Formats: sequence, C-alpha cells, structure tokens
Amino acid sequence: MTEPTFVTTTRQSYDAFAADYTERFRDEYEAIPIERAMMSAFAALVQADGGGEVVDAGCGGGMSTNYLHSLGLDVRGVDVSPGMLAQGRKEYPHLRLDERSMTDLGVPDGSLAGITAVYSVIHIPDEVLPALFAGFKRALRPGGHLLLIFMNLDEHIVRTEAFGYTIHLEYHMRTPGRMAGFLEAAGFDVHTEVTRKTQAGENLPRAMLLARS
Repeated sequence: MTEPTFVTTTRQSYDAFAADYTERFRDEYEAIPIERAMMSAFAALVQADGGGEVVDAGCGGGMSTNYLHSLGLDVRGVDVSPGMLAQGRKEYPHLRLDERSMTDLGVPDGSLAGITAVYSVIHIPDEVLPALFAGFKRALRPGGHLLLIFMNLDEHIVRTEAFGYTIHLEYHMRTPGRMAGFLEAAGFDVHTEVTRKTQAGENLPRAMLLARS
C-alpha cells in the first residue's frame, strides 16, 4: 500500500530538524503546568480503572511519553520519525519507543487502557481523522481513556522552514468543539475540555480534551 503523502512529509520534516527540536523543547514540560495537570488527570483515570497499557501516539522524541512514565503508567510511544525516535532513545533509554504511524498502532482490539496524542493530531488531515479516531476506539478497551492536546485554532497552515531547514509540514488546527465532534462521531464520550491562552514563547492558544471510549 502506498504511504499517504502527509505521513511521508511529516516524517521527512521531523527527521530534518530532530536534534534541533529536541534541544529547543527539552525542558518544555517545566513550562506547561496545565498540560502536566491534564496528563496527571489522565493517568489518575487510567489507574483508577485498574491500569494497563497506554500508547502515546505521535510521541516524537518521547518527552510526553517520559512524563506519563513518571506518573507510573505502563506507556509506550509510537512515531513515524526515526530521527525523533533516535533522539528519544538517547534522552530516555528506559522508554519503549516504536517506529510506526498513529494510524496503525499495531495492537489487538480492546487491549489498551489509554491513548494520548500530545500535539500530534495537528498533522492529521480532516479526511483522515474519522478513521484515526475509529482506530483509537477499536484499540481501547471499553471505558478506556483518550487525551488529546492540540492548538486551539481553526486553520490549516503549511510550514516550509524550521530551524533553518527546508521542510513541508502541514498543521491542521481545530477548535475543541470541532475536535470533539470528530471524537463523538467515532463513539467517544468527551467529558472534559480545558483551554488556555498563549504564554511566553507561544503564538497560539491551546486546548485539551479527555474522552472515554
């Protein structure tokens, strides 16, 4: 099967600037307490339901995976960029980080306690999102938990430069209401929505959704 163009260009873009990206955002989680709080809430929900395997979909260099691991979760990261994964394995050798697309998590149906996607569904086109969320729903056990963190804006942009590299990276940004609509159409119960304004070093507002399968 031919790989979708958006997967190829996302991989190539992140591979190009993987080392620079990792250096720039290495201490990111010290600066985003709201995101940390939402990941902590997600972890508490998973643990209250007995725990189980969690997949961090589109984990990049493993920063979000490592934070979830620090909260006591049995978490594995997946990403399409071998360059970003190489950075993650160097930074966090204790983590399980696998090269694969979030559109195919490679797990049995109903096997996961939770899925997170931290600033990763922003690279998924609208026409692919229903199938992505349907796949997440199948992978989660009944009552499993999903956390999405994303830019809160209804706009599609294409970046052609980052960290001095020529790239082609598409951002499909959505409001929480529109994102929740996609989730509910896939059968999720969206029960928590958090938004925040931009802070120092950012140029876009952020949103977070917690949902149950």
